[in-house]
Amino acid sequence: MKLQQLRYVVEVARNGLNVSATARKLYASQPGISKQIRLLEHELGVEIFARSGKQLTRLTPAGEAIVALAGEILRQVENTKRVAHEYRNERQGSLAIATTHTQARYALPPVIDAFRARYPDVALHMNQGTPMQIAELAATGAADFAIATEGIEHFKDLVMMPCYEWNRVIIAPQGHPLTEQGAVTLADLAAQPLVTYVFGFTGRSRLDEAFAAAELTPNVVFTATDTDVIKTYVRLGLGVGIIAGMAYDPAQDEDLAAVDASHLFRPSRTYIGCRKDAFMRRFMLDFIALFAEHLTPQLVRASLAAGSAAKREQLFAEIALPNR
Repeated sequence: MKLQQLRYVVEVARNGLNVSATARKLYASQPGISKQIRLLEHELGVEIFARSGKQLTRLTPAGEAIVALAGEILRQVENTKRVAHEYRNERQGSLAIATTHTQARYALPPVIDAFRARYPDVALHMNQGTPMQIAELAATGAADFAIATEGIEHFKDLVMMPCYEWNRVIIAPQGHPLTEQGAVTLADLAAQPLVTYVFGFTGRSRLDEAFAAAELTPNVVFTATDTDVIKTYVRLGLGVGIIAGMAYDPAQDEDLAAVDASHLFRPSRTYIGCRKDAFMRRFMLDFIALFAEHLTPQLVRASLAAGSAAKREQLFAEIALPNR
């Protein structure tokens, strides 16, 4: 059994059983990958993939277990390399982050800037996606960290650590009656066409919870995953926007008026997470501390070592999270 064979079966499974796509990704030949998978199956005495002719159709029950174990073996191999690299040169390496557009665009730039100044020889990779995609990237080891607010139920395979809380602002073109009337109510918002985030992104669930609790039905006319897209359509007059407060910049958005909406919606909480078995290099711990300074290396290590989610929650129970 060879590590390369394990890598092939894991990547084929990850690429939807598409051997051609796997070959392109790994810079290998399609016949070579197929041959190595066959050799591994012969050695193990079971089929990993069911076939129809030459076409792979599905993972067999044995294949599902083998792919899961192979993925774990490959991650441990990578951790072993990281340990060696840490002792060779603690200031070089790579760091992959999976997150949403709002975090990448508004929360992370100063963190990335400070990190790059401290670690110029660490290559950074940013992956944007849905909460489910972010969780998958981190769970499979394709990303070192997942940073998300929504869909935390997708992150059960990760250690998720709370970073900060945030709330929303209502935005509209300057002079819009809603921004000049004083205190805005949920009923006022429900009477307006609304432009906001797609469900499952950037704290959208808090909006739906608030309207449902008030027995109101919001008139959501346009949704997007990208805050800048929301601003664009607010500017076009499509409706009133509801966005993360951190995403409003009075200098860059001077044509838009903003009204605080924290009295209308419960705050949302942003988390950073990684695999339980992740090897934390020094620059990785420093990145976490730059993003959320209360997440000290000692607290991160204690969180990773905690045996259950309940014990992990106890670690953070008395920490007052910052607001952004």
